[in-house]
Amino acid sequence: MPPPAPTATRPPPAPGVSATAGAPGTRGARARRRRHPLAPRAHRGNALHPGAWWVWALGLGTAASRTTNPLLLALLVGTAGYVVAARRTDAPWARSYGAFVRLGLVVLGIRLAFAVFLGSAIPGTHIVVTLPEVPLPHWAQGVRIGGRVTAEGLVFALYDGLKLATLLICVGAANALANPARLLKSLPGALYEAGVAVVVALTFAPNLIADGRRLRAARRLRGRPDRGLGGLLHVGLPVLEGALERSVALAASMDARGYGRTVEVSPAVRRTTAVLTLGGLLGVCVGTYGLLTADGGRYGAAVLPAGLAAALGGLALGGRRSPRTRYRPDVWGVRAWLVAGSGVAVAALLIVTGAHDPAALHPGVVPLTAPSLPLWPAASVLLGLLPALVAPAPAPTPTPPTPPTAPPAPTAPTAKESS
Repeated sequence: MPPPAPTATRPPPAPGVSATAGAPGTRGARARRRRHPLAPRAHRGNALHPGAWWVWALGLGTAASRTTNPLLLALLVGTAGYVVAARRTDAPWARSYGAFVRLGLVVLGIRLAFAVFLGSAIPGTHIVVTLPEVPLPHWAQGVRIGGRVTAEGLVFALYDGLKLATLLICVGAANALANPARLLKSLPGALYEAGVAVVVALTFAPNLIADGRRLRAARRLRGRPDRGLGGLLHVGLPVLEGALERSVALAASMDARGYGRTVEVSPAVRRTTAVLTLGGLLGVCVGTYGLLTADGGRYGAAVLPAGLAAALGGLALGGRRSPRTRYRPDVWGVRAWLVAGSGVAVAALLIVTGAHDPAALHPGVVPLTAPSLPLWPAASVLLGLLPALVAPAPAPTPTPPTPPTAPPAPTAPTAKESS
């Protein structure tokens, strides 16, 4: 009689894990699908293009530059922080968001200190304190040190510093969400000659954060102070030196592997590429400056599309000079369009609002009035939360299983117990 056919058995689950955890149709799987109804788990095949994160963050930064309303600026900071908390990975460069937040707070404090000690051009009648004023020569008219500190000047400095801090936080969100190595791999072919400088620039800030954490942990293990001015003086120079050395080493390794090598093209094509690229980038800078300033909206809206078109044409033409192929290039898919489009929509809607209702975006300080939250600009800012729904969710960090606790060892009986 032939032996019965072996049946496939399921391996026992790991300790502390339910046998039905993760199985399709179970309660745990349904809960995870409800928690991320639109976004799948991130993996190498569906990873979001890093350029989409930068477009989204720059859109939020452009919106922040168009308003001094502290409620809208706080809403922009909350939007960027929520998206970072929902879609940040555990990579070392993803921990730089907190450093940018602290840098924004430092900038806000410096702006307020300048308003207190160097005065403000905003006239005010509500005097907070009067400091001793340093007499200056006649050629320094318009500049003063000390004197009256008014509430109107402090509020104006607070609004201005909060705007600068919000811009830094938006840039920090892009640094925490976009992979710098993948962003560099997606660089257009016309910019490969500047690849070494781009590598150093893009990897310096993430390496700076990683080295700072590593050195502070090492000082704590040695029982040395890692906070305050003394800890900063002992950690600051090694951190800067280590981050720069790692960035330069990465650039040298890429240069040794042929990064930035080009093929021979005709002089006419080379000159056309240079004119289109440089002229287009210059037009983009001028147009962006016009859109970010209050008085340049007329020429900025016309110069920016023209410069962008010329730059794209130069980049496409210069891409023929690069013989390098890309292994598994990042695809700009539907989710990347949604993420980038949400940031562009926030910027565009606040620019339109500023043209039709500037008082809603710029609360007055003379006389002092409490800022109000305008409805439509606030709803426009909330569009920036779309990446938290459509961007692929980062994979959870695997937690090691808890080892079973050993039973306590038997103790030898004492002399009293033996007797």
